[in-house]
Amino acid sequence: MGFMNFDLDAIENYVANHLRLFISMAAGLLVFVGIVALTVFFIYVRGAEQTMVPDVQGRDLTAALLELQVKELYPRITLRYTQTSADKGLVLEQGPPPGTIVKAGRRIQLVVSEGVMVNTIENYLGRNVDEVRIDLQALYSAQSSLSGNSPVPQLITLKEPLMYEYSSDPAGTVLQQRPEPGTTISGPTMLELVVSRGTEDTMIRLPNLLGLGLDDALEQIGRTGIDFAFSLRPLRAGEKPETVVVQDPPGDTLTSSNTRVAITMASPDTVPEKEVFGLFKYDMAKNPYPLLIQLESILPTGERRRLLSVQYPGGRLSVPYHQPVGTVLVLSMLNREIYRQTVSRQVESLSP
Repeated sequence: MGFMNFDLDAIENYVANHLRLFISMAAGLLVFVGIVALTVFFIYVRGAEQTMVPDVQGRDLTAALLELQVKELYPRITLRYTQTSADKGLVLEQGPPPGTIVKAGRRIQLVVSEGVMVNTIENYLGRNVDEVRIDLQALYSAQSSLSGNSPVPQLITLKEPLMYEYSSDPAGTVLQQRPEPGTTISGPTMLELVVSRGTEDTMIRLPNLLGLGLDDALEQIGRTGIDFAFSLRPLRAGEKPETVVVQDPPGDTLTSSNTRVAITMASPDTVPEKEVFGLFKYDMAKNPYPLLIQLESILPTGERRRLLSVQYPGGRLSVPYHQPVGTVLVLSMLNREIYRQTVSRQVESLSP
């Protein structure tokens, strides 16, 4: 009986001891898991490891990517055209700037050179030089838009003044160019052109302007492209107001194309108070060959009218007008405005 009691007590003690051990181990495990969880939590709250942004500007893109990879940074690449093929593939800009402390895994903005937008000289031979100017300006505008906010020098610049020579080709035609068509370029290039003046001794037959009114006379001048100089004089007996009364050389004369025709127009007998009959004058440089000019009027109502469109060699321009007070006269050359004046009661307008 005593033996049996001894065995039961031993078993109870054994079980109790192991139960306490199990509970202690379970409690320890819970404490350990809690510590691990807190550690992970605090690491997560603290964030990723911090690193310094390297300086990759001016580096080849491949080398820049490898250096960013070492720092556990990732690129976001933007391509941009530049003025030289020598920097193609190089990093032009970066953001954030070098030395900035960021978290690992951050995206780094890289602007990488795509090189020049064009790398050869076009063939401009046989084209009109004004068209060439427009093409070069369009090329510059396109390149500027692709370069973002960075200042961009013009890739191909026309050398001024141009060289001219007489030729059977129409005036303004490109006869020679340097560099030659197809020449490879790697940066800003100066384009030299030789341009036709037209035939030296071209003869034309002058139109007969006598008796024509102002609008008809200006239309004939624009159609024939003669060089001209207007003057005004008071109306005389037997003359019709606002008509051509003198032309020198006279109409139907065969003369050189560079002959200036003197044209006199009679003023009206009376002019309404709110209108002006006058002579628009403007002094411009002599052109090597005639260029397209236009004189337009913008009425006080906002309506726009063309008064004259003609190929003009330059020098003093004089054009009669009869317009309401407040009208704006606008002179353009090659579709670019060069001068404007407002019509007032002052009959003779002054050149700037």
